[in-house]
Amino acid sequence: MSMTPAPGWYPDPHAPHLERWWDGTAWTEHRRTPEAPGGPVPVPSGGTGGRTRAIALATVAAVLVAAIVTGAVLLGGDDGDPRTRTGPSTASSAPSPDGDGPASSAPASESSADEPNTVEDQLNGVTFPLLDGWVRPENVSQDDVVMTTPGTHDCPGEGSVCRHGLVISRTMTGTDETSPELLAEEDVSDAAEDAFEEDALDQSPYGGIESHTVLKSGPVAVAGRAGYYVRWQVTTGRGPGGYVQSLVFPSTVGTGAPVAVRYVFEAGDDAPPLADMDRITKGIRAAGDAGPGGGVGNSVGPAS
Repeated sequence: MSMTPAPGWYPDPHAPHLERWWDGTAWTEHRRTPEAPGGPVPVPSGGTGGRTRAIALATVAAVLVAAIVTGAVLLGGDDGDPRTRTGPSTASSAPSPDGDGPASSAPASESSADEPNTVEDQLNGVTFPLLDGWVRPENVSQDDVVMTTPGTHDCPGEGSVCRHGLVISRTMTGTDETSPELLAEEDVSDAAEDAFEEDALDQSPYGGIESHTVLKSGPVAVAGRAGYYVRWQVTTGRGPGGYVQSLVFPSTVGTGAPVAVRYVFEAGDDAPPLADMDRITKGIRAAGDAGPGGGVGNSVGPAS
């Protein structure tokens, strides 16, 4: 016996508050607000006489049929249409089943600032690209963290858990210095101590810092602002060590107070690639700006 549901209105699997027309083999683009029980059940134009009977959605039988439809969708493609469909899709501008204008469509995707691949720092008015291998922070004790690598692991020294990578964004206060270069050179030392020397509980997750090497430094354009970055490689008493970078640039909002973005990467096979530092820097944008940003190696224009 065929398990294919009869043509009719069923709860939309992607928008349960709406009903969607199933033509007997596939979903169409016709959607509507559910009718009150006992109300009229219009049929989309083009349906045959054998498909015009109303289906009472409030009955138990209809619920079971809807479940079958949903199962068919789950076995189909990502767009909700069963893979066996061969007929042409209904255009989004086709008349609605009720004849009141264009058919409703699935909700549009969120604005770029809210998309899953972007993290916004509202305080400093910038967004960061959320690269593959990075997630929004959850259960993170450090302040001002905008993204982390997923999961945790046992620290090589004291402490309970550590992470392979962190990106931190904070406003630099308590200083009259405005030079991104001087601020970055000063902040990278503090960033290294905070990450690899002692934590907030006075423990040494990495056995302390034994030495460091300046890998690179220089001017960089960030969200249209002239910034500066300094990157260290850190040798620790326990574990493979790691890398820390301080990136400083004027804020795009308010008084333009300096923003310090700290990158803390462990070394080792499971650590994120160092190239992610440059990729994230290059993708920083002023909030609401879809235009090109800055990045390591880009020319530096005057700060506005």
